[in-house]
Amino acid sequence: MASVSHFPRVSSSFSSSPSIFPIKQRTIPAKIGPLISHFSLQLAGVQHKYRRNEKFLKSVIKCSAAEAGDGSEFVKEKSVSVVLLAGGRGKRMGASMPKQYLPLLGQPIALYSLYTFSRLIEVKEIVVVCDPSYQDIFEDAKEKIDIQLKFALPGKERQDSVYSGLQAIDLNSDLVCIHDSARPLVLEGDIKKVLKDARQNGAAVLGVPVKATIKEANNDRFVQRTLDRKTLWEMQTPQVIVPELLRKGFELVNREGLEVTDDVSIVEHLKHSVFITEGSYTNIKVTTPDDLLLAERILNLNS
Repeated sequence: MASVSHFPRVSSSFSSSPSIFPIKQRTIPAKIGPLISHFSLQLAGVQHKYRRNEKFLKSVIKCSAAEAGDGSEFVKEKSVSVVLLAGGRGKRMGASMPKQYLPLLGQPIALYSLYTFSRLIEVKEIVVVCDPSYQDIFEDAKEKIDIQLKFALPGKERQDSVYSGLQAIDLNSDLVCIHDSARPLVLEGDIKKVLKDARQNGAAVLGVPVKATIKEANNDRFVQRTLDRKTLWEMQTPQVIVPELLRKGFELVNREGLEVTDDVSIVEHLKHSVFITEGSYTNIKVTTPDDLLLAERILNLNS
């Protein structure tokens, strides 16, 4: 922004007399002239003096600082490492290969989310956790993406696979974003929202409000109580966590031999709050043949 100390005299064609336009002290808002200390402007032979309103300027600076915060709500470019979990066996699908490699409208399911993450400017790398026998599926996709691709071996349980992927990420990453490759329909907009929420809160997860009535039953299938669905959310992925926080969570989980069913549960054991970012109901996990048909229908509707 250019600094202005004064303005030259400006002549005008106005014929008004000085008695109509007396000299006045006028205040210029800081947003109009933040670097102007004072200046004079002459119109029709009448000199108008202006000075900057320091009180107003201080107020604007204070408000702007409050709005900007410490910058924690912004996710920097190339600051996110994605761990794409593709090592599951998918027994419930009843197929000859893991569900994430089945074709969905002619393309392996796992590649849908790979391409989605690769288009985000916030993402610097994708670590694919998969069996080496399926690595070529992702290797063949390299020519279609402009992002670093790494590989890690899957573990016995989900948390073991996440830990394996965590060891492979760039140490300078601000966030680690963990996603199930069997969720091919995740939206870019939802990913950006959960990244932002994790940047602000340390951990965030995509989820949707539960629509069905949920009842808790005992081992004999008798209802014990009906849960208040207004407080219930169905968890999805991606689940996004600050890497150092996730590492501390794994230290605790491994030390105490704890088993967790999702990634943010690891940091929940640290008593750290996890924010739920509302996602989309179309972000389904393809687990059964019916899910595959539903995913095809959703893609056809959006094409």
